[in-house]
Amino acid sequence: MRTTTDLPDVQPRPTSTAASTGRTLGRKWWQRPWIAPLAIISILFVAFSLPPYLSLNPERSRVPQPDDFAAHYPFLVVHVVFGAVALLTTWLQVWPWFRQRHPVAHRLIGRVYVFGGVLPAGLTGLVIGVFTPFGPVARMSTVLLSLLWLSFTVIGYRRARQRRYVEHRRWMIRSFALTASTITNRLWGVLAYLVLAPQLETTFEGSEKMLSWTIAGLTTWLGWVVPLLIAEWWLERGESARHGARLPATLAPPSLGPA
Repeated sequence: MRTTTDLPDVQPRPTSTAASTGRTLGRKWWQRPWIAPLAIISILFVAFSLPPYLSLNPERSRVPQPDDFAAHYPFLVVHVVFGAVALLTTWLQVWPWFRQRHPVAHRLIGRVYVFGGVLPAGLTGLVIGVFTPFGPVARMSTVLLSLLWLSFTVIGYRRARQRRYVEHRRWMIRSFALTASTITNRLWGVLAYLVLAPQLETTFEGSEKMLSWTIAGLTTWLGWVVPLLIAEWWLERGESARHGARLPATLAPPSLGPA
């Protein structure tokens, strides 16, 4: 995983920090209407997805056990549990009001997100991706997703350690997009099933295996590629790009990321 050489810490001038903090705090917490739906969806998704795996009963798994990898289920449980930690912590991290009003909590939760969420979930995701029972297309998608998720998160963390806070924020937005892809993946799965299931006897010649592989291939790719493209569009054209144009990368307020 490639990062640039560490740069010396650069402390912003007090006047610049005060001005930029004032701009960021211009909006009240209730003026970010997307935060509450994001938090509710994340909590409901975890409440639905996590309990079957906390039972440690392989029969309750929503993912079939592959024949060639007996340890698939333990890796899957670890992936789901730590992925839930990442999902439950990420909405607080992308909430500007919380980040500015509670910088210490932002840094602590950021470490939980990285070390207690993404890293273990991403590493186990690599393993279960290689041995996925849903075919080669889904396998390529899951492995690539895990690699990007780990890379974006580590780069974002490193940028915060280097006090390059604007870059830190951009990489963590990309990381968040991939974290949230576990939700959009399910939405695409429902849509793909509704469209393709009626074609079981025609297009798929009665093969339920090929139908499931096709649905899995489509949903795994669309699940993370679409959110990542939206995040990139927002970074280039939206609010984040305007913030980046105002502040040099090394002169953002220290409260924007973990120290």
